[in-house]
Formats: sequence, C-alpha cells, structure tokens
Amino acid sequence: MTEDVLTGAKQDMEKTLGALRRELSHVRTGRASTSILEGITVDYYGAKTPLNQLATLSAPEPTLLVVTPFDKSVIGAIEKAIKASDLGLNPLNDGKIIRIPIPQLNEERRKLLVKNAHKHAEEGRVAIRNVRRDVNDHLKKMLKSHEVSEDDEKQAMAEVQKMTDQHIEQINETLKKKETEIMAV
Repeated sequence: MTEDVLTGAKQDMEKTLGALRRELSHVRTGRASTSILEGITVDYYGAKTPLNQLATLSAPEPTLLVVTPFDKSVIGAIEKAIKASDLGLNPLNDGKIIRIPIPQLNEERRKLLVKNAHKHAEEGRVAIRNVRRDVNDHLKKMLKSHEVSEDDEKQAMAEVQKMTDQHIEQINETLKKKETEIMAV
C-alpha cells in the first residue's frame, strides 16, 4: 500500500527535477547552444508555433547559432520572435538563413543569469517539499482510516524524507553546475 504512495512521490520528484533541468538549459551561457532558442514561439499563420518546428537550429561555432527555416516566407516572423525574446540576441537575416551571434556575457549579465538560475532552483526545491507534504498528509489519512499501521506510516515518512533530501541535493548539484557554466569566461 505505502509502496504505491512512495513510487508516486518518487515519480513526482523526478518530474520536478527534469523540469528544472529543462528550465536551466534555456538559461544562456557564454557558448552557443540551440537549447536557448527552445522557448521561442513564432506567429505562423495566426498560430503560435515553436521555433524548432519551423526551422533547423544549429550551432556551427561556439559563438554562433544558425536558424534555417523550412519555409522562407516565415523568416521575418522568426527574426521578430527572436528579437522579442528576453535573451538579448540580435539576429542577422540574409533572406535565406538567420545567423545569431552569441555575444560574450558581461559580469552584470552573468550575475543576473545566476540569480535567475537560483530562483528556478528554489522553485524546484519548493515543489519537491510540496510533494513531501502531500505524501505525508496522504500517509496520515491512511493511518487514520487504518489502511496502514503506525510503524508503516513512520517508515514511509522516513523514506519520503530521504527521497526529498536526495532530490534537493540533486537540485543543488544541477544549480552549481549551471552557475559554473554561466560564470566561466
């Protein structure tokens, strides 16, 4: 009975960790990476369409991204969407492809990106703790309705706490790695 609850908690915590890693992959570093363009949507014939569904994204050099649209008529809309994003990028459109030079980050911008990464990590920690709280509440209800014994409830709560600690440690490691990436010159 408690195994199902613990399995569900582990899955929820893993989803939270995965979401944080995806979110941090969008945070810019000093190197060109196509993942920073993943959150951009383009107005394509009245529908908001993800950029990666309208074009091929590549990083041929450490300081350059190249966007090659499948449909050349949408190149202006792609350029506009990239400029409108809060990434601070300046796309260069030659009519066939869009080149996006990735400028070196200044110290102020790096600190802002690190602060943003810390915010995302804290949201992840809060989400993990919320999973723990919900599972503990569920275990207490199961105890109250005599679905589990007190020993099983205490053992399951200890296991949930152990899972919580492990996932928060993984969040901290992920954040530290991203912070190192951002601050590297």
